[in-house]
Amino acid sequence: MSNLDVQAVDDIDAPTGVDAPEYVLYGGKGGVGKTTCAAATALASARDGTATLVVSTDPAHSLSDTLETAIPAEPTRIREDIPLFAAEIDPEAAMGEGPFGMDEDAFGGLGGMLGGGGPMAGDGPADEAAADDPLGGGEGLLGGSMPGADEAAAMRLLLDFIDDDRFDRVVIDTAPTGHTLRLLELPETMDSMVGKILRLRQRFSGMMDSVTGMFGGSDDEVDPEAGIEDLEALSERIEQLRALLCDPTRTDFRIVMVPEMMSVLESERLLGQLSEFDIPVSTVVVNRVMQDPSEVLGRPVDIAGPNHDDCEFCARRWQVQQDALARGQDLFRGHEVQRVPLFAEEVHGERLLNVVGACLD
Repeated sequence: MSNLDVQAVDDIDAPTGVDAPEYVLYGGKGGVGKTTCAAATALASARDGTATLVVSTDPAHSLSDTLETAIPAEPTRIREDIPLFAAEIDPEAAMGEGPFGMDEDAFGGLGGMLGGGGPMAGDGPADEAAADDPLGGGEGLLGGSMPGADEAAAMRLLLDFIDDDRFDRVVIDTAPTGHTLRLLELPETMDSMVGKILRLRQRFSGMMDSVTGMFGGSDDEVDPEAGIEDLEALSERIEQLRALLCDPTRTDFRIVMVPEMMSVLESERLLGQLSEFDIPVSTVVVNRVMQDPSEVLGRPVDIAGPNHDDCEFCARRWQVQQDALARGQDLFRGHEVQRVPLFAEEVHGERLLNVVGACLD
C-alpha cells in the first residue's frame, strides 16, 4: 500500500484572487449556503489586494458567525492585513426610503398609494395574484415592511455601490430572485403610470378644492406635475440596475443549491426567471455534496469525508444526491459547475472558508 502525501487543512494554500467581474451575487433558496460561498469568495478576492466588500441582506444574518468577527450595518474594513470590508444590512432599514432610494414624499404624497407592505415576494395565495403584476398588487413597492425586502434591498445596494471608489469588487450573499425581479419591469409601466397618476391628482385636486372652499379652507392649488420628475428618476435608476444585472462583464450571478431533487427544481425555476429578464448565470454551485473532500479538491487533504463502503446511511444519501445531480444535468449544461463537499463540522472561520474558496476557485 503506497503512502499518500496527505495535506492538512491548515496547510491548504489560501486561494488568491477571484476570476469574476466587479459584482458577484449569490442567489438561491434559504439555507443552501449562500453566505458561506459569499464569505469564501470575498476572502479570496481580498487576498490579492482587491478591495472587496461582502454584504449580507439576509434578515437572519450569519455573516458575522461565518467570518468570526462582529460586522456592523455600514461597510467597514474588518481585516488589517487584507482589504476586506463587510456589512450586515437590515433590509427593512435599507428599504425605509423605498427600494431605489426614493422616500414616499418624493412622489408628491403618492408614496402611500404605491406603498404599504403588501405581498411582493411572499409564499402564499396573495403571491400568486401578484405574480402577473409588476407592482406587486400595488402594495409594498415603495415603502413599508414586505416579504422579499432582503432581495429588494440587495438590488438597491447594487445601485448604491456602482462606481463606489472604495471597492473594486462587491459580493452580495442574497441576490434578487423571484417576484422581486419584477421591479425591473417598472420602466415599461412607467409611462402609463404617470398618465394615470396625473389624472388622479387632477381629479382629487378638484375634489379637495370643492371641499376646502365649502369649509373655508386653503385655496392653495396642488401642482399636478409634482412628483413626476421623481418618478422619471426612479425609472432611470431601475434601467441602470437592469443594465448592470444583464451585463456579464460587470455582474456574475451564481446560483447555489444542494444536491436534492427539490433544490434542483427550485434552481430550475430560478434559472427560468432570470432568463426572462435576460440575466445571465455563469456558475451553479452545488453545496454539501457527500463526496470525499479530496475527490472534490483534486488532491489528498486531511478532511473527514463520508464512508460509502461501510456506512449504509452515507451510501444511501449519496445515491439520493446522485439521482438529483443526474436530474439537473440539463440544467447545468452551459454553466460552470462548482462542487463544495459536505463537511463534518460547521463552516466558519478562515480555516474551512479557505477550503470552500479552493473548491470555488
